[in-house]
Amino acid sequence: KRSIVKHLRLGTRRSELALWQSRFVASQLKQRWGDEIEIELVEIVTEGDRILDRPLAEVGGKGLFVSGIEAQLLRGELDFAVHSLKDMPAVLPDGLALAATPERASPFDALCGPESVDVTCLPAGFRIGTSSLRRAALLRRFLPQVEVISVRGNVATRLRKIEEGVVDAVVLAKAGLDRLGLGATVRHVFQAEQMLPAAAQGILAIEARQDDADT
Repeated sequence: KRSIVKHLRLGTRRSELALWQSRFVASQLKQRWGDEIEIELVEIVTEGDRILDRPLAEVGGKGLFVSGIEAQLLRGELDFAVHSLKDMPAVLPDGLALAATPERASPFDALCGPESVDVTCLPAGFRIGTSSLRRAALLRRFLPQVEVISVRGNVATRLRKIEEGVVDAVVLAKAGLDRLGLGATVRHVFQAEQMLPAAAQGILAIEARQDDADT
């Protein structure tokens, strides 16, 4: 007979998007298992959340968003975690595994800004914010007249940089914008020929210990 784990501790970052993603996965699990399980969200501040004054490529890459959560998972302080799969290193730590992935959302990047923004006629010096080395490189190729400015922070923080006048627009993952109900800010969705998405963009990764058969 299968042993049901009554209480599951789900590790998540504290950003609005990370919490949405974790609550979504928790709701899907509750829909499947009902009262047989209880899910506790354990909010964790990662190194990627703490270091906001430098581009990710300079301080260790996107793995900074998951390594702290994985350490707690390995210590048995969590039962599973929900990540954006694109933020995970290609090789997992020994003892951890990708347990499941829900249906994929949009894989594409989107340009967000005021209603007046038209990607077909951006003026020279138009300022676009991004925290991604990949997006910056592809923006300079597709829109060579624009100025790319490094902008870190969660989705709301980066969108606020437009209101503050730091940038004229930002590039963000369409999946995250859709999940947070911010699709109205999108002025252009980049197709793969314009801006190749990150590997696994739009996919949520559910990570657990390899030896935790119940979870």
